[in-house]
Amino acid sequence: MEKTLVTGATGLIGFNIVRQLLDAGKQVAALVRSPQKAKAILPAECELLSGDVTDPASVESAVRGCEVVFHAAGFPEQWMRDPKIFTEVNVGGTRNMLEASRKAGVKRFIHTSTIDVFRAGPGERYDESELDPEPKGTYYERSKQEADRVAVEFLQKGMDVVFIHPSGLYGPGPSSSPGMNLLIVDLKKGKIPMLLPGGFPVVYSEDVARGQLLAAAHGKAGDRFILSENYYDLATVARIVCDQLGIKKVPTVMPLWMGKTISALGEGFASISGKPPLIPKGQLHFMQWQAIPVSQHAQDTLGWKPIDFVEGIRRTIAHLTSVGAISR
Repeated sequence: MEKTLVTGATGLIGFNIVRQLLDAGKQVAALVRSPQKAKAILPAECELLSGDVTDPASVESAVRGCEVVFHAAGFPEQWMRDPKIFTEVNVGGTRNMLEASRKAGVKRFIHTSTIDVFRAGPGERYDESELDPEPKGTYYERSKQEADRVAVEFLQKGMDVVFIHPSGLYGPGPSSSPGMNLLIVDLKKGKIPMLLPGGFPVVYSEDVARGQLLAAAHGKAGDRFILSENYYDLATVARIVCDQLGIKKVPTVMPLWMGKTISALGEGFASISGKPPLIPKGQLHFMQWQAIPVSQHAQDTLGWKPIDFVEGIRRTIAHLTSVGAISR
């Protein structure tokens, strides 16, 4: 039976890839830093391989005998006291995975990139046709741009690489990888006095995994697929969440100047304390981009269709309730 390797399997994307691969009857292995943690999260049918994408030896061992690799591991946070970790994990880890996969003769490599690598202005709709040649504004974005370029290098060497570009994630998955789920939890618990200005595009976690499997089965080498449902400003997101939770009062939106001030002060303090700032600069920066990714290529080529956002939020609330993250 064809063996498939998944990295980032304890994250929101990788977790759902593993589940859907197993549901499809595939033999699945996951490269995990902590087998003990992974054992509590992943289905028992998934083989756990101890290692790290930043460790070439463990990567080479993990890819041996695999025909397909889903590389969903990455460092998605918007702040770290030592920003070099973005390069080490997102860029170096991707290079290690690609090099080991090339040597092992992996037939297809599915690279989880991001919508951040594309060029578009505020309010503009964009597709997969134009990568942004200019460095983006945050460590995370720049590391993902560089990781994407590394994947292109191996594509040009003859590897079969397919690129997946998800937008802001929410939906079922491990509680340690909350994504936008944390917003739902914090709104329920009354921990958000004011909302940040701006917004972002969203996509349901199970839809991203389904898009990954469709791309692996039907995409061509070099294909890029944006996976996104739609763009929403944060006030609209909060209103939809509050409606589903039965919360009558939706927090107001803070002025942009206030968000920038809090972010700047918080980043300064964080550099001393080592604790994450209340509003990471990268998070505020991303929410001001306000460009709109279009997933028509994935819909036309793969038959992929995203779930409606309101229904996705309803299902996510049910999931969060089932795991005890929130109470109804």
